[in-house]
Amino acid sequence: MLRSRPARFAVALAVAVAAGCAPDGPPPAGGAAVGGVEEGRAAEGGAAAPDVPGGAAEAGRVVGGEAVVGQTVYVPAYSHIFHQDGTRELDLTTTLSVRNTDPERAITVASVGYYDSGGRRVRGYAERPFQLGPLSSEAFVVEARDRTGGVGATFLVEWEAAAEVSPPIVEAVMVSTAQNQGISLLTRGRVVRSLGGAAAPPDLP
Repeated sequence: MLRSRPARFAVALAVAVAAGCAPDGPPPAGGAAVGGVEEGRAAEGGAAAPDVPGGAAEAGRVVGGEAVVGQTVYVPAYSHIFHQDGTRELDLTTTLSVRNTDPERAITVASVGYYDSGGRRVRGYAERPFQLGPLSSEAFVVEARDRTGGVGATFLVEWEAAAEVSPPIVEAVMVSTAQNQGISLLTRGRVVRSLGGAAAPPDLP
């Protein structure tokens, strides 16, 4: 699927969309298949739920210890975008990347939730808290044909650590290469809750 200061949010957009394009295909009946760095990281049940996770303030889920620092990170995403006169749409494949920037200490990813444009929880991408070792990362994929999130989709990522650490970088990358077109978007996470003295993620060049 995490706030002392809001992390800088940046969107990089490169669009080359030819006139007359149409979506790749119809949305699926259920939720999208999920991909990740580890095959065993499957999505939770697809039933929508309006509740929002309690945030990093709910300590004690750290693997091997009690949480000292942690954050809840909000990451914007787009299952599709509009173009031309606003009636044409282009489906996007979304990859959520969670990167541990600390070279010495591990962090625990407590939860990864995916929400639609109405703020309803679509699914979770972590069945249980898991650990990210120093400088390691994890990825979660929403397929292009999955439109359940909508143009206002959101990820909420909760992470914790048993000691002071360099905060992770959490980003979403959205791409499409349909019909000889090329489009890519990058969104940076914004911290909405904090536990302890966790600082904002480091800036990228």
